[in-house]
Amino acid sequence: MSQQSLPILTFTDIATTAIAANTFVGWTGATAAAGDKVKGVSRSDAAIGQPFPTDVLGTSIVIAGAAFAAGDALEVGTAGAAIKNAGTNPVVGHALQAANGAGDLIEVFILSA
Repeated sequence: MSQQSLPILTFTDIATTAIAANTFVGWTGATAAAGDKVKGVSRSDAAIGQPFPTDVLGTSIVIAGAAFAAGDALEVGTAGAAIKNAGTNPVVGHALQAANGAGDLIEVFILSA
């Protein structure tokens, strides 16, 4: 599966928790919890207190938490991973590629919420 990202706007955040690359992050510099709103997607790992880039507009690469289809609306799952939106939590992006299962890296269109 080919991967690309086309971020239009990337902020530098300071990690308030350990950050893993390619996960959704919240507005406080922490990994977004399941069902949370997001600021964007982390582009690198970061330890507490370290700066890291966060894609907030455009597309980015996110780790999948489960299988879903291209075009599906996404929400935050466990550990900041992307899962198919069940309709009760904020939509934080749309899948531009299908995920075959947890651990796949896929391109998403970011929707900060």
